[in-house]
Formats: sequence, structure tokens, C-alpha cells
Amino acid sequence: MLAVTTAPLLMNMLRNEEFLFNCPFDFTDRFNGEDDYFNKPGTLYARPDSSQKIWETNFVADLYHLHLHDWAERGGGGRHVKFELANNVLVAHVSEFKVGTYKKAHRHGPGAHVVILEGQGYSLMWTDQHKTFDEVPWKPGTMFVPPGTWWHQHFNAGSTPARYLAIRWGSTKWKVTRYFDHQGIDKSTKEGGNQIEYADQDPRVHRLFAERCKANGVQVRMDEFAPAVIARSGAKK
Repeated sequence: MLAVTTAPLLMNMLRNEEFLFNCPFDFTDRFNGEDDYFNKPGTLYARPDSSQKIWETNFVADLYHLHLHDWAERGGGGRHVKFELANNVLVAHVSEFKVGTYKKAHRHGPGAHVVILEGQGYSLMWTDQHKTFDEVPWKPGTMFVPPGTWWHQHFNAGSTPARYLAIRWGSTKWKVTRYFDHQGIDKSTKEGGNQIEYADQDPRVHRLFAERCKANGVQVRMDEFAPAVIARSGAKK
């Protein structure tokens, strides 16, 4: 069982354990014992500024077989769906990407808990001051939390599609701070966003991916997404 909550932030703000853990108040506007609370179908809609799909729901029964939608901006032929969960400020999303592919590097605020559901690969993390990458290998059951504003990028170097769950801040329904509204995590840095396009990434990124795929007997399948990057990296397909 995994729980990601706002407790750390509230503990820092309020500094009163008695109030936080023993307050009898019930948020009946969120949950009031309704019989159909966990059975409602919810509402699926598109985010107006990207191809992201958002599902507003109280309960997700099966993350492994959940139908996902194309997310063109993130690259690599990946699919995903974002959840606005139970009328709260914490949200989540599930993403999946194909064998031999990787997503575009991006960054955002702190606290995004990434849980690997399926697949084998790794993620790179770094800051603008880093000269090397921090590599996080992953497999089903792995969890990691990219530090706030660190660049990170996910790579599927295994033989099956990779799927992960991310629980995080960033609700589009209930705003917490103006900062979260303007992260632009699927917009190029050249347009004021926080995503590195394939054409702008460090050549070492693709070379390392080609090495990891070769070691696992996996074919690199990035030709249709980033042919110029492959050529510039000098790596074999």
C-alpha cells in the first residue's frame, strides 16, 4: 500500500500534531458516505492547451489495464491519462511508452512520486549545473521522486512496454499556487516551457540509450521520432 498526501507540507506549515492527527472535522463536501461514490464513471475531457486527457474520478480500479490516450507533446509515441482525484489538490497520471523508445526530458516542482507498474528501463536526472547524469534503474515496484526543478527523462530499454504511475501536485481544477499553473511541462524551453525537445537534448542521452538497449537485446525504435538526434549522437540504431 502506498499513500501520498499533503501531510509533510501541512506539518511544516501548522507545526501542531494534535490538530493534524486528532481533528474531528469531516470534509463532507469531499466524501459523505455516498453508496455510489466509488462507482461513478467520472468525466473524461481534454486539457485546452495540449493533447493531454484528464479523467475526473473518485476511484481508479485497475491501473494496469486502464485505457490510455496519445500524448503527442511528450514524444516517443507515448500514451497517458491524468486523474483529477476525489476533488482534491493532489493529482496523478499513468503513462506508457513502447519498447525501444524514450520520452522527452522535462522538469517540474517537487514531490512527484513515480511508481513503475510494468517494464524495465531507467531514468536520467540532472540540473543545469550537472556535468553528468544521475541514473535511476527501474523495474516493476521501483519508486523514485525527482527533486524539484531537476530535469528527468524516462527510457524503456526492456522487452515490454513500460507503464508508470505518478502522484503529484498540479491540479488544473483546484489551484495551489500560481507557480504550478505555469510549469509548461510539455512545452519547449525555447517557448518558455520546461521540456527539452529531442533536437535540443545532449547527444550523450541517445548514445547511452543505444548502449542500454544493445545490452538487453532490444532494438532502438526512435527513428520516426528523432532521426536527426540519432544521426547527431553517432550511435548505431
